[in-house]
Amino acid sequence: VYGAEVSKDTISRITEAVIEELGAWQSRPLDRVYPVVFIDAIHVKLRDGKVVNRPVYTVVGVTVNGERDILGLWVGDGGEGAKYWHQVLSEILNRGTVDVCIVVCDGLRGLPEAIADVMAFLLSSESAPITGALVPVDAPA
Repeated sequence: VYGAEVSKDTISRITEAVIEELGAWQSRPLDRVYPVVFIDAIHVKLRDGKVVNRPVYTVVGVTVNGERDILGLWVGDGGEGAKYWHQVLSEILNRGTVDVCIVVCDGLRGLPEAIADVMAFLLSSESAPITGALVPVDAPA
């Protein structure tokens, strides 16, 4: 970058150091409650032997203090799909989140069902103040 030359060995050492921290960040416990969670996939070009388009599944939560928290980034292996979102959302819950009030997402086919399926225990638990209130914003009342 900018005319600087860096050896492959230096890049490997830096990558190894970052990978350890990245692994800890990816598996860190999450807050129990996020009033709002935004989910979307960003399509990027990655070099994996050749240049390929991959979705990067992105989840951003808003904490009870109003701060944004990147809950995770996952690189998919094909096009964006509700099945992969199901895995991502399951991981969010497995990392300690027990309540999400609003999930903001696009209109990907099958996504509302994936959200409802993963979050079903929240809707049926005694601690959840909302029961059966998941409806798309653009749906008729």
